[in-house]
Amino acid sequence: MAPRPPSKRRSDRDAAGRPRDGLKAPPGGLRALRRPRPAGPRHRSDPRADGLVTGSFVSPATRQRVRDLATPIARGLGRLGLTPNALTIIGFLGTCVAALAAAGQAWLVAGVMVLAFGIFDLFDGALARATGQASRFGAFLDSTLDRTGENLVYAGIAIGAAAAQFTVGVILAGLALTFASMVTYTRAKAESLGLHGEVGFAPREIRLVFLAAGLVLAGIPSGVLGFGQAWLGLALLVIAALAAITTAQRILHVREQLKEG
Repeated sequence: MAPRPPSKRRSDRDAAGRPRDGLKAPPGGLRALRRPRPAGPRHRSDPRADGLVTGSFVSPATRQRVRDLATPIARGLGRLGLTPNALTIIGFLGTCVAALAAAGQAWLVAGVMVLAFGIFDLFDGALARATGQASRFGAFLDSTLDRTGENLVYAGIAIGAAAAQFTVGVILAGLALTFASMVTYTRAKAESLGLHGEVGFAPREIRLVFLAAGLVLAGIPSGVLGFGQAWLGLALLVIAALAAITTAQRILHVREQLKEG
């Protein structure tokens, strides 16, 4: 009988006598074993999304601490019979008075009122969350009146600056109004497309801080360091620049989400 040919079965040991593990590398190498990134847009909670495009002066943790501080005061206002929508309207009316003060060149009064009612604006949302009265209409009303009030203040400043023959102030107030409106519009448009748009260095609260500071410094008799209205011009310049940067950040952030999605 003819001898059986040697088996062609692969040995379980290599040439050096070491056992083979029997595992083959994937086509893309070891990198192919990495967990794939989830599809869809990145959100602020994703650490990879932080950076120049999504950078902000106000972190989510800071926002939450401020909301926690506002809640007890908001509950107290609620016990007085005030509703979240009533607080929104009161804040808007106060901002309108600030705009009238600015139009009359009462810079100090306007600055104090912008700061006071900017803080007051925290309470309507805090009361709504604390009492379960949050509603889509309430959010819509709050957002609409907030933006209208801010724009009225810029318009009042432009009127007051024109009366004082402060031409640079008129121009800067117009630029601040324009870019602040774009910050709001880019977020609203992004969210209407189902994307995340709340990023950037200059959200409304940051703009109001600079605005109030500029008005107060300009309104102090003789002006701080003798600069007078120049402080207001500087504040408006900073607001316009930060709002323009924030608009660009939101455009780039939306672009990134659309590319990834």
